Amino acid sequence: MMRSLAAVGPAAAFFRLLAACCAALVLAACGSLSEQADETAGWSAGRLYSEAKDAQNDGNWDLATKHLEQLEARFPYGRFAQQAQLELGYVYWKAGEPGSALAACDRFIKLHPNHPAIDYVYYLKGLINFNEDQGLVGYISDQNLSERDPKAAREAFGSFRELTTRFPDSKYAADAAKRMNYLVNALAQQDVNVAHYYYRRGAYIAAANRAQYAIKTYPQTPALEEAMFILVSAYEQLGMTDLYKDADRVMRQNFPDSRFYETGLERKSAWWKLW
Repeated sequence: MMRSLAAVGPAAAFFRLLAACCAALVLAACGSLSEQADETAGWSAGRLYSEAKDAQNDGNWDLATKHLEQLEARFPYGRFAQQAQLELGYVYWKAGEPGSALAACDRFIKLHPNHPAIDYVYYLKGLINFNEDQGLVGYISDQNLSERDPKAAREAFGSFRELTTRFPDSKYAADAAKRMNYLVNALAQQDVNVAHYYYRRGAYIAAANRAQYAIKTYPQTPALEEAMFILVSAYEQLGMTDLYKDADRVMRQNFPDSRFYETGLERKSAWWKLW
């Protein structure tokens, strides 16, 4: 037979009441959380997609991501699920999750290689990598470029090249081509900046090798002029007379009025203002 609260003493009764109240609060909180989690449980695929679009229009990218993920998980087949997969890359990107955005793009390409919007997905992949590090700001700051990894720029170029090669008539092709041109120039200058860095520190062999690489890899870019002058200067410092004369002859033939003849390798302005 259960004893009354009075029989167990006032202190014990108090703690039992306190425990009972805490348990009731926990159950109420769990119930509230459960109700919140089930808020969209009965929604159709159409409503989930509509709510996701509304969230995008409002700039609520986290909510848009949540609804698109719910849509794909609950309705894995059909046009809404495919549309959710298509839009997730962009929504992840806007939500500040470039890694998830790229993964979503790669997944869509793998699942739907012949989708009518596949050109857009390649373009989006290029944009995500192109804008990595705040639009390649890393390439135009004063930080030592030899410490940077140009992986994002190279991957952006690869995506844009895939787009322009496979879908030359795509509405995204013209912009992708312009960005490719910028990326090539940026990558070329990055290598030249590394060569310049080596030269300033007296590592003339490394400077010559990096300059040669830039010349061979990016022969049509504005960075070629500086790369040639670094090569000439490095050979001169190394005492490689024959190589110096050959490089200097090529330099003067191609850039007879080069500013480097007057300024040397001194940089008075940022590289991106040179072209």
